[in-house]
Amino acid sequence: MKIKLNIRQKIFFSVLSASMVLYIIAVGYIVTNSRKTMIDDALLNAQKTATIEAQKIEKDFERNLTVTRTLAQAFSIYKDLPTEQWQNIFKRMYLPVLESNKHVYSIWDSWEFYGYIPNYTKDYGRYSATLWREGGEIISSIEYRSLDGDGEIYGNFKKLNQEDILEPYVDEGDTQAKSELILMTSLLSPIRKDGQYVGLVGFDIGLSRLQEVVSEIEPVPGSYAFLVSTQGLIAAHQNGELINKPLSEVFASDYDAQDLGNIISKGQEHSYFQTTNDGKEHYITFAPIKPGNSFSTWSLALSIPMDVITQRADKSQRVSLLVGAIGLLLLTLILVIVANSVTRPIIRITKSLNRMQQGEISSNLILNLNTGDEFEAMANSLNTSIEALNKKTNFANDIGKGHLESELEILGEKDILGKSLLNMRNSLQKAKEEENKRKTEDKKRVWANEGFAKFADLLRQNNDDLQKLTDEVIAHLVKYVGGNQGALFLVDDEDKNDITLEANSVYAWERKKHIDIKVMMGEGLVGACAFEGETIFLTEIPDNFVTITSGLGKAAPNCIILIPLKHNEHVLGVIEIASFKIFDEFEIEFLEKVAESIAATIATAKVNVKTRMLLEQSQQQTEEMQAQEEEMRQNMEELLATQEEMSRKEKEISWTLEAIGGLANILEYDFRGNITHINTMLCKTSGYTKEELVGQHHSVLFSKGNNIDSEKYKKFWEDMKLQRPSEGTRTYLNKNGKPFVVKANSYPVFKDNGDPIKVVEISVDITEFIDSKG
Repeated sequence: MKIKLNIRQKIFFSVLSASMVLYIIAVGYIVTNSRKTMIDDALLNAQKTATIEAQKIEKDFERNLTVTRTLAQAFSIYKDLPTEQWQNIFKRMYLPVLESNKHVYSIWDSWEFYGYIPNYTKDYGRYSATLWREGGEIISSIEYRSLDGDGEIYGNFKKLNQEDILEPYVDEGDTQAKSELILMTSLLSPIRKDGQYVGLVGFDIGLSRLQEVVSEIEPVPGSYAFLVSTQGLIAAHQNGELINKPLSEVFASDYDAQDLGNIISKGQEHSYFQTTNDGKEHYITFAPIKPGNSFSTWSLALSIPMDVITQRADKSQRVSLLVGAIGLLLLTLILVIVANSVTRPIIRITKSLNRMQQGEISSNLILNLNTGDEFEAMANSLNTSIEALNKKTNFANDIGKGHLESELEILGEKDILGKSLLNMRNSLQKAKEEENKRKTEDKKRVWANEGFAKFADLLRQNNDDLQKLTDEVIAHLVKYVGGNQGALFLVDDEDKNDITLEANSVYAWERKKHIDIKVMMGEGLVGACAFEGETIFLTEIPDNFVTITSGLGKAAPNCIILIPLKHNEHVLGVIEIASFKIFDEFEIEFLEKVAESIAATIATAKVNVKTRMLLEQSQQQTEEMQAQEEEMRQNMEELLATQEEMSRKEKEISWTLEAIGGLANILEYDFRGNITHINTMLCKTSGYTKEELVGQHHSVLFSKGNNIDSEKYKKFWEDMKLQRPSEGTRTYLNKNGKPFVVKANSYPVFKDNGDPIKVVEISVDITEFIDSKG
């Protein structure tokens, strides 16, 4: 059952329902988005806090590294002082530095022996001086270390030759005098001599001061921070029991899943959510610490409990929901008031529209509303529409009576009905004009189609005689378009350096004029038309340019048209027509289309002429080829006899080489030196198989004294290229590297045309003979 509601009820329920839904969605979105924004801002603040605190610790490290760097740079003058002098001076310099930096546990240096001991050749062994605090006093010592090689930590620093912060360690002292156990780290700066590592200056500082700094970092209740070294060792933590423990042990489930080791060592920022064993969620963020030019990177981690962050967001959410509920009540009250003020004028306007729906148009429909709002404007618009409908009704009646000159004033650009009535009147006015125009276009179309058919038949009948074809075409074309004089020019391109256009057919006043006209390509209107490949149409003809003559007199034409004969974008000629009448556009279009068919037929006629000429040449060439074939047969018989003689000689040479191959070494290679053949004797002598040598460069057999860059080797190849045999003693190496001496003769082999083929080397092993003489 469909429930019917009046306009007031519809406005109240529909608008109120839509408003409530939209309002609830908007408030819900704002509240939810506001909560998310607050959480995101809190997480971003946590990241910024971690970065700021990390920068403070980084500056603390940087201050200490600045001192060690300054000392290292100052100590680079040691090479200008005697050894004992600079050792005493530098050691005394440490005392005021240690006294003014109470947080520094010890200062020490290390000097490589090779940096100050002349002629010292080992890359280990060093001198070390140390000052440290113990029992309120400053104690010093001198040691000689790395006498048997550098330790792993020192060796790595020495290899890097770069500032560094060492991993935290529990210092038990480098000597028996140090008795305190302290969690420390060392800040090291290298001493360089001409860029080479020669020693270092180091600070040993306790991490207890950083423990105090880290313990004070608590941006929100329940949060805590901890300091992690490059290799993942906890250097400072609010919980003292976790200090000096690996992060992989404390955060066992997160270490591999979040790739924390790799992130810390590379100095990258990283954040993630962690769920603790008690089910609480924490936000963990890491900020890198990389002081100065230090190779190692530490990180400061900050853990924020999510319940603190969400507690603030939830409170803001509850306040927003309360404000939204109050706003919804106010919206309902306002909607009731507005609905009552809207429905009264609508009822009056609806009554007038219902009367118009029944076809009534009169002054009684005029409304008088003085509400001062859109309803008054709506009533005025309705009144204007009623008046306009009366005028349009009268206008339509006049049009129906045939009074097409009647005028109608439209209400505006959007008065569709008024425009439609005016368009209807204009359409009726143009109907006869278009009908006449249509008949004219049909007449032009019929004229063109009859012309196409006529010339298609004409071209089909004369496509085997070029002269007759052009004569018929120009005569019929001038007559059909109502011209008075015409000429058909064809391109003569037999001489590519002298391309011309010749008047192949000329027509004037229904009789042919035999005149000899020749035009250069690009010369005059005809040459320009052929060169550009575009139609030229002139209506302003200069005096004495051309005349049309008859038995009674002569006169200048009123227009000249030149149409290129193009086939496949290639211009074959030009048609020129002069006329007393000026051609219409449809006649010019007809001439251009017919010109395409004429060009195609002329191209075919030229091909036919050329084909006949080629056929005659082909018959003559066939007779000549038959005579040449008889002569070739005789030559082939002589060639076969010569090949039989060459085959016999090749066999004799092959037998000779086989006989020689049993007594001597035979090696063949091309003119790039690549081996192409080797006989069994040389394989036996060298210890190689044929498969191992074929394709290799023949220098694989050379001894150390024979290399391919020697002058002797270059001279050898010059002789070969000049077709001069080479003879000499050569020393080769067998597969085991043992030399053997041969007496060799090398013969270059060339083709009859002078192209090189290969080098044949025949040699005899004379190693035993040489050894016996030696």
